[in-house]
Amino acid sequence: MILTKAYGPGAVAAAASLLMALSMVINESLVARTFATYALRPFDIEGGPLVPLIGVALIVFAYAVNRSGNRSVGLWSIIMSALKIGGIAIFGIAALWAAGGTWQVQGSEPAAPLGFVASVALSILAFKGFTTITNSGAEIVDPHRNVGRTIMISIAICAVVYLLVAFAVGVSLPPEQIRAAQDYALAEAAGPVLGQSGFYLTVALAMVATASGLIASVFAVSRMLAMLTDMKMIPHSHFGMTGSIQSHTLVYTVVIAGLLTVLFDLSRIASLGAFFYLVMDMAVHWGVWRNLRGQIKGRGWVMLTALALDAVVLAAFTTLKWRSDPMIVAYAVAGIVMVFTYERAFLKHWITMPEAR
Repeated sequence: MILTKAYGPGAVAAAASLLMALSMVINESLVARTFATYALRPFDIEGGPLVPLIGVALIVFAYAVNRSGNRSVGLWSIIMSALKIGGIAIFGIAALWAAGGTWQVQGSEPAAPLGFVASVALSILAFKGFTTITNSGAEIVDPHRNVGRTIMISIAICAVVYLLVAFAVGVSLPPEQIRAAQDYALAEAAGPVLGQSGFYLTVALAMVATASGLIASVFAVSRMLAMLTDMKMIPHSHFGMTGSIQSHTLVYTVVIAGLLTVLFDLSRIASLGAFFYLVMDMAVHWGVWRNLRGQIKGRGWVMLTALALDAVVLAAFTTLKWRSDPMIVAYAVAGIVMVFTYERAFLKHWITMPEAR
């Protein structure tokens, strides 16, 4: 993997890899709670114990699908991905058509520069699903050729779909209603455009989208943790379980995701994932620029620009969160420090310098 090539098999590479895995697990709990929130909207239920209960039930379902084998995961992913991409695109087009083809959003509130930049941190989470592709590369035919293509295609599809949804919600609801319905804005926006039937269809669509994403993510994270275990970069205990290492890491993945689903709300889960992912991403950019740019014939200014942009977004996001919810900043810092400290104690050294490049 690229981190071990950049830093060697030391604590820095292991900790950054673990941060990536944890950010994906955090994203799973975010998706699970989103599924539960949409599932309860037809009953006009917001919050309460049913949200984490349904979220954990979905995680258990994702575990069952993954235990049934790679073929089942692949079939589920294909069918549900087609449904969610097509359905969300149709909703976005219908909303814009109902608005007379205008792209003018309702209401007008000036955007604070700090808030705008900080929001990019959460937007990055929306695109981080391509890590599922890289962590499932062994399942892809001709991965050296097709992984890169698949990532570019997925990012392009996501960009189009996300823009459609953003404009559709913007033309359907004023800013204050979007804020009030921030956990289920898609369903809320469907009402004025498509009526009650459209509302229910959008709820079902959101549930399909979240469920399919969770199933694929659980598979990818369990593979990644199994790979780190095989590379001796994280410790492993069977805890009396039989079967392969990946079957064990699958259990660890769903247990951690379930705990996060119970302990944190959507906003805090998303914030924690953003902190972990941005720190990991900066470690990747720096390591590649420092040790691999000659080998991969990469453009140094592109890597440094990406690193600087990550730093700006992380600083803005940290500042905003420190003002509104300082505890989640403390949780994130504590989590990152614990991961690096733990890996340093396990591997005994920070960096094993790679061969000269």
